[in-house]
Amino acid sequence: MKTASRAELLHLSAAERLALLSELWDSLADAEIHLTAAQENEFERRLASFVGDRGDEVTWEQLKAELQQRHS
Repeated sequence: MKTASRAELLHLSAAERLALLSELWDSLADAEIHLTAAQENEFERRLASFVGDRGDEVTWEQLKAELQQRHS
């Protein structure tokens, strides 16, 4: 396997760099990703907000009807 230099990586197109970034991110195991206390707190806050907002969900049909009503 050929190893690319930093300069070679920086000459990749934006789409190629994003694909590489995605592959690298996906290669990390959960145990390798350590959150700071602030990141963990933010994650917990967002998760609680997500769970709390689940009762407010609407279907696509409901949203579409509301948008059409607003624009008519």
